[in-house]
Amino acid sequence: MNANLSRRRMMQALSVAAFNSTLLPAAAAPWPLPEGPGTPKICLELSAGRLSAGTPDEVGMRWVKQLGVDYVLTGGPRIPWQEADIRARIERLKAGGLTLYNMMIGGFPNTLYGRPGRDEEIDNIRHSISAAGRAGLPVIEYNFYAHRLVEGYYEEIGRGGAGMTAFDYDRVKNLPPLPEEGVHGLEEMWSHIEYFLKAVVPVAEASGVRLALHPNDPPASISRGSGQIMATLAGWKRLIEIVPSPANGITFDCGVTRELGEDPVEVCRYFAGRKRINHVHFRNVQVRKAYEKYTEMFPDEGQVDLFGVMKELVRQKYTGVIYPEHPRALDADREQANFKSFYPGGGGYAGLTYNVAYARAMLQAALAS
Repeated sequence: MNANLSRRRMMQALSVAAFNSTLLPAAAAPWPLPEGPGTPKICLELSAGRLSAGTPDEVGMRWVKQLGVDYVLTGGPRIPWQEADIRARIERLKAGGLTLYNMMIGGFPNTLYGRPGRDEEIDNIRHSISAAGRAGLPVIEYNFYAHRLVEGYYEEIGRGGAGMTAFDYDRVKNLPPLPEEGVHGLEEMWSHIEYFLKAVVPVAEASGVRLALHPNDPPASISRGSGQIMATLAGWKRLIEIVPSPANGITFDCGVTRELGEDPVEVCRYFAGRKRINHVHFRNVQVRKAYEKYTEMFPDEGQVDLFGVMKELVRQKYTGVIYPEHPRALDADREQANFKSFYPGGGGYAGLTYNVAYARAMLQAALAS
């Protein structure tokens, strides 16, 4: 056979094979895509509070499991926490097929305001962190508000009569300080959080626990006369540099990020790339004026690119939990006899069901992409 002809036929065959290979589907990934050790995980709250999906009992655990959620967070007991108590909570939830991933710590006003007695509070917090680490709790979340300006929330009515939670700083910007809180300047509050972090972050590192500070929400810069350290993106960045450690991280709230007028995807990339996102709140807002006027919306109708955020979390290999919080008020919840929302225009289990379904769709799409 002519050598040139043979080579020509070989090249034609290779070209046909290459073309056909582009038409064949790639090996299918297992479906549904599971949440696991190497992926983000959807979580819900189980507690007696009005933001929770249910109470931490057999009924509440069933409610969460029926939504396909395997991870939960709860409020914590009074400080100092005890290892035996945390282990008991973990085991009780484990019996219901749930993993306790995050507990909220609080009850340290002297630490917040730099008052006498703060060293005793910090000792209690250090003890609590050590106990959590020994019990196997991965994350402890906390707040550091001089004052939380929830007085500015009110209800707006959204699609089909559903309740939305709105905020307007003009309604509350002239509220006087509260006697039990006083007035605290911004740099004063920074000195208090620095004192706190330098005392507790080394304990968290040694205990294998990550701390997650929630940003100020609402993010008004002055709240009843006091400055707010986590009310700006610059403040978030400043916080993680006080003690450079993965144990010193934030709760990344993409709704609050948009309330600041920032791009949630870019902000997610900044903190996740530095491994400083230790918890995620996943929700949407419509902002009319950054910091001051906005409405919390259904996840599919606000200004936050929630799919972009989810893809970035997957891209950055975030493996913690994602809480699709702040459900909207639906009639299915309002018609329950004992229903009472935590926020004006806030919902309950039916609203959370919608949020979980939306978040899981975003997560599966992000993992598939």
